[in-house]
Amino acid sequence: MVADKPSRILLVILVVVVIAAASGAAAYVYEVNKPKSPTPILTIQVGDNATVNYIGMFFGGAQSGRVFDTSFYSVATSNISYPKSLEYQSRGPPSAYTVLPVFVGGNAPSAGYTVGNLTFHPVVTGFWQGMVGMAGNETRTISFPAALGYGALNASCLGTAPLVYSVPVLTIVPASKFATVYPNVTATVGTQFSDPSYGWNDTVFAVNSTSVTVQALATSGWVAHPNGLPFVVSNLNSSRITLSSQLTSASAGKVLGHAATGGLCGGSKFIVSAVDPAMGSYTENFNPEVVGQSLEFIVTVVDIFPG
Repeated sequence: MVADKPSRILLVILVVVVIAAASGAAAYVYEVNKPKSPTPILTIQVGDNATVNYIGMFFGGAQSGRVFDTSFYSVATSNISYPKSLEYQSRGPPSAYTVLPVFVGGNAPSAGYTVGNLTFHPVVTGFWQGMVGMAGNETRTISFPAALGYGALNASCLGTAPLVYSVPVLTIVPASKFATVYPNVTATVGTQFSDPSYGWNDTVFAVNSTSVTVQALATSGWVAHPNGLPFVVSNLNSSRITLSSQLTSASAGKVLGHAATGGLCGGSKFIVSAVDPAMGSYTENFNPEVVGQSLEFIVTVVDIFPG
């Protein structure tokens, strides 16, 4: 039977005792428990994936502090605590509000990519750069200029329109297009109906085989909302109706309009971005409202997936 070998600790003790005995000094042995190194906190780095909740708002400008997007249903349904932007669109039921899977970096495919059951999306530069260094469950407010967001305004998506213009009292419409221009209206002389663009009363003035003549029954002082904008009937005579805008310089950035027909850049709505009484015109901005704007996101990290 082989005898057990002495442990390394015992050997150390024996050596210490022998040396101490030889020198005549007292010997002491201490056992020290060295603390383990703490586990480093996982933080987001460039190239990682993460899931986050967020509130996106405008940072400065006419819509400063207004929410344009969020992943929180409670935020989406609270217009008092979280006033919404002009172009804000609800996602619908609570189930439509979920965490956003984000790729942290600038080289993700525009359509994102799928890992497991999550599709991680690219976000604007200021968003992902502000996430770097965040830990799980951490909340951070990230603000950045348009250059790190959705970029500068596209000048080709800006148009001007007059603050004062006139329309004819009598409008001749091809018979084949009457039902499209005036839905649910019978083309019979004397029929009265509300004008779809201006809200005043119209009447069918004359009808023949090729056309229908419509007479506007506008009154002075009538407030109309063509394209969703406020205009008042400031003058009228037997042939023309003059409309004057009620927009002021203070309206800039705060009024949303819509295009009666195809708008610039394929848009169907626009924001009145400037009003110039001296030039007698206002500017219709068909860029998406986040373009050309400084933005702010309140971001909460839900989970981190190291790259």
